[in-house]
This record gives sequence, structure tokens and C-alpha cells, in this order.
Amino acid sequence: MENSAIYVRERGNLRRVSDIVLAQPKPVSSCRRTNPFVLRKENFIFTYNAEGSLRYTTKSLFDITLLFVADNIHHVDSLVGFPDQIGDRLFAAAEENRVFLNADISSKALQLFSDAYGEMVLGSLCLRNRFPLLHERMDDIKTFHSLKCLDLFGCRLGDDHEIFQHLTSSSSLASSLMQLSIGGNRLSDVGLQRLTAPIRMLRKGLDCLQLLDVSYNPISVRALRYITCFPKLENLDVSGTSLKLGTGLKTTIWDLLGLIYSEKSLDRFDHSRCKTEGWAEQVVNQWETNNSQMPKLKKIDESRTSALHFFGRQKFVRDVLNAAPLVCESEEEAQRERLHFFRPAANSHIPEKQTPSTTNQQGKLSWHNIKKRQRQSERCDSSRQSPPTKRLPSSALTAEDLDLLNNY
Repeated sequence: MENSAIYVRERGNLRRVSDIVLAQPKPVSSCRRTNPFVLRKENFIFTYNAEGSLRYTTKSLFDITLLFVADNIHHVDSLVGFPDQIGDRLFAAAEENRVFLNADISSKALQLFSDAYGEMVLGSLCLRNRFPLLHERMDDIKTFHSLKCLDLFGCRLGDDHEIFQHLTSSSSLASSLMQLSIGGNRLSDVGLQRLTAPIRMLRKGLDCLQLLDVSYNPISVRALRYITCFPKLENLDVSGTSLKLGTGLKTTIWDLLGLIYSEKSLDRFDHSRCKTEGWAEQVVNQWETNNSQMPKLKKIDESRTSALHFFGRQKFVRDVLNAAPLVCESEEEAQRERLHFFRPAANSHIPEKQTPSTTNQQGKLSWHNIKKRQRQSERCDSSRQSPPTKRLPSSALTAEDLDLLNNY
């Protein structure tokens, strides 16, 4: 097959393909190596009968073809239209051949399956406190564009991470993502501004987001106005932030987002509810297992040993990589600082402290009225420190926002 021409039949036409290099066949364990008609051993299934004698049966043509396509999955143009059962078996065969561990073809192969089967490949991804895996497999993770739940808690994203641009630029992911956890990432008001800038300016993206976790980030009340761009937001976790529970905070969140404070911790924010689910679940586990061994970093560590010892930073770097994100000091403190907000049902009773006036209910739907109330409340609560100068409708398009938009 190495020296033969390859012909492909498409829509009744037969054409020759000359730029495809097929995977190298496995060596044949036979004494007749020069005989081109000798059957390949991997095309047979060897078993033993009741008497202990060796017997073999041939594999089906479907199984042989499936393995052949799995070995050459990077040459496949599209799987759109193929039944889900075939896609599942083909994905399992490619996973067994460790195709997705090959950095050269893994992204293309995952993109191929994601385009055809969507959330069946991966509908939920949990990378909680697994920041090395996120940074090592960023290109592969971007191919999962049909996620409904994404947990990036404790991944040390900061304010300017490339995953933020991916969340808002991928049209399919922006329309499918329903739960997003970005807590414990040292995310400030500037980070939330950058994350939501394309959404606030273009008025589209993350339209289906219902749950947002920004807990244990140094964000302030000012950041709440950036979250108003999520029209279907129903649950918000701001525990461990600079926000302090009080009547002012409850009123502000109700006026801006239409959410009320929950006296009890909401089970929706339990991280155990977000798990990696889909065909690629074992692939993600293989990535983490493979990265934990870090064969490539051994040579780098050996070459940098003297330098790290010289500067005295080897122990510091190791401690930083192995340390878990600092979230809270104790479980009691975590329970005491829970700030969970949810959208009440239409017929539910709202406490008087959180019930706004009729004018505020009508004005909640107006973006400019929201801005106006936000500026007025900030003048009263923060002693004229944080409110910006009064702007007209162009307040949504500040110079800083325009710079962020140009980056996209």
C-alpha cells in the first residue's frame, strides 16, 4: 500500500489522491514476508476451544475498515452525516490507538468529531484546580465547542487569559454554554470587563448562560454592571469576594440582575455536579496521566537545575505548581460567607427589603436606567470614589472597551 495509488469514489466519481500518506502498517509476523498476499495477523481473532487447541476467525470487514480509518483519522475530511453508533466506535478505536495523545493530529481529530457529533463528544468539562492540564492542552480544549457546563475554578486564569476570548468568539460555544465557573482565579473587575466586552458591545454571546460562579475573586460592586449582559442568568455565586452582605448589596443585585439572596447554600454551586462527561472523558484522563509523567520536562529540568539552584527558586517553583489555590481558611468560614443569589419564580413571594419599586422594575429592562441607578447608589455608598463621570448612551463603549474590542 505504500507504493500504490489511492483512489477515492465520491458522488459517483472516481478520483486519484496523491497527497495522502497512509499510516505505516504493523509488521507482519510471518516467515513469508516477501509474499504480498500473506494475510495480516491483526485481521484475525485468535481463541482457544474447549480442548485447548488454537483456533482463529477473521474479523469482519467493518472492524478492519474501522481500524484502518482510525489509524488515518487525520486524513478524514468530515464525519457529518455518519450515524452516531459508527462515530462512537470510531472514536473508541482512535482513543485505543492513542491518537489523541499525538499533539500533531489530536486537535484536528477532536475537531472532526466535535463538528459531527457535538455534545456527545463532550458535553461537560471539569478542570477544577487542574491548571497544568488547561495550559498544556489549550488547543485541544478549544475544539469542544458544544459544552453546556465548564468548570475552570482555581485554574489561575488572571485577568487576561486566552480562554476568555475563546468563550466569547466561538459562536457555537457561546450559544450552548449554560454553566460557567471561573472562581478562585484572581479575577478582578478588569478581567470581568474584558470577558464581557465583546458581549456588551456586539449584544450577542453566552445567551444561554444560566449559572455563573465568580467566587473567591477580588471583584467589587462595580463588576456587577458587567454581568448584566447575560440575559438568562438565574444563579450567581459571589462568595469570598469584596462584596459584603447587606441591604445595599441585595438591592443592587436585584436592581441590576433581578436576583435575590438565598439564605441557604444552593446545591447548584456544588462542584461535584460538574463532571467531565462524553466520549472524550477518558481522553481527558489520558492527558492528565500523560502530563503527570512529564517526559518532556525531564530534559528541561536537567538543563535548568544549575540555574534554579543558583537563583534559589527551584523549591519556590515546585511549591507554586503543586500548591492548591487558597480559597478559604475553614469550612465554617466558607459556610458563613456564602453569597448565593438566584432568580425567584414568577409567583414566589419576594422579601420587602429586596422588592424594588414599580419604576425600578420597569427600568430594569433599560440599560441606561441601570447605569443611572448604579451611579446613584455608588455615590451614596462609596463616598464619590468609584462612580465615573456621567455619560450618555456611549457609556457602554468606553475607550478601554474599544481597545479590548480591537484586540478581538
